[in-house]
Amino acid sequence: MKIADLLNAGDVAIGVRAADKAQLIGELARRGAAGTGIDAASIATALQARERLGSTGLGKGFALPHARVPGLTQFFGAFVRLARPIDFQAIDEQPVDLVFLLLIPADAGNDHVSALAVISRRLRDADVLRQARKAADVAALHRLLVS
Repeated sequence: MKIADLLNAGDVAIGVRAADKAQLIGELARRGAAGTGIDAASIATALQARERLGSTGLGKGFALPHARVPGLTQFFGAFVRLARPIDFQAIDEQPVDLVFLLLIPADAGNDHVSALAVISRRLRDADVLRQARKAADVAALHRLLVS
């Protein structure tokens, strides 16, 4: 699995505003609903339940909120660069400004492990994180993520 299999250029955004983690999850749920046709409230509920298990803030300003979503037939990804970093209860206690949303079909089995691995491997790279923060537009950001 590759990030290009999970992320369309139209699902990348720069300058997204969120005051806190709850507001960001709501925004991500709306984006997920627009891309999947699944109700935003269902997506938000799934994401909130996953966050209660432990923060998906992986450190260095990056978070990977993900959840299994009933009714979803294929993986869905979205990437947002926030206008301002927010507290996400990340493992390193640093604020988050780069967020990759991954929605997983409820019956995906263990395929989600491969998806999470490819995303986290790419975004653990300090050079990729630096370039993602400097990308001039969504096209450049998308190219960086899928290259």
